[in-house]
Amino acid sequence: MKLRLLVAYDGTSFRGFQSQKHGRTVQDTLEKVIAVIVGERVILHASGRTDAGVHALGQTVHFDLTPEQVTRIGRMGKSDRWVAALNSSLPPQLRVLKASQAPKDFHARFSTRGKIYRYDIWHDSVLPPHLVNRSWHLFGSLDRSVIRDLARCVEGTHDFRGFCADSGSLPESTVRTIRRVIMKERGSSISITLEGDGFLYRMVRMIVGGMVRVAQEKEDPDVFLKRLAKGQPWPTPAMAPAHGLYLVKALYPPRKTRTA
Repeated sequence: MKLRLLVAYDGTSFRGFQSQKHGRTVQDTLEKVIAVIVGERVILHASGRTDAGVHALGQTVHFDLTPEQVTRIGRMGKSDRWVAALNSSLPPQLRVLKASQAPKDFHARFSTRGKIYRYDIWHDSVLPPHLVNRSWHLFGSLDRSVIRDLARCVEGTHDFRGFCADSGSLPESTVRTIRRVIMKERGSSISITLEGDGFLYRMVRMIVGGMVRVAQEKEDPDVFLKRLAKGQPWPTPAMAPAHGLYLVKALYPPRKTRTA
């Protein structure tokens, strides 16, 4: 039996998604609660990793249960019972929004066809308290039209090596396709949403950080465009802070999943 969960979390109190020996992570927190129900550890697989401080509105994860485990948990084998059971033990900063039985060939990571991320900025002299750790606070000069123009340049297929942090192991290819970049403004609020077939390590934060640097007149637009065109490591990349970033959702091919 394969269970698929849709989870959301406030990343402020977590050291990212992926399990770590030392540190509170989303994966470790979820696995501990699932282990109490199942009676032994179950390994979670996610659509992707998020860094410490990054939030998720719709992170997809899955785990497999053996026939013996399904028999052991009895009624909990019904997927609709997992939401209430898990949320009753999880911290309030982490919630399961939906649970369903997935097809045998489904994989939270390898079945993805893309992701949507959103980055939130608050451009004003004062940051409202409820946006602390939830938006990047910018004040002073910021040419929003520059961000809008550069966002259009990011769309399409590019080698994003210049917008990829070195995590110690690069993928075989750093070419990615950004299907759309949408910038929305409402007063002091600016949100930048990117949809693509995949994202490199800290890619969104480096794109947003680079655009903001140009919009603040700290860098010439040509520097950003060269960085995008060359597909090479960049010596001093600007990076937006983690707390303004949200994983909105992972995208999968349309396919019905049946409930248990």
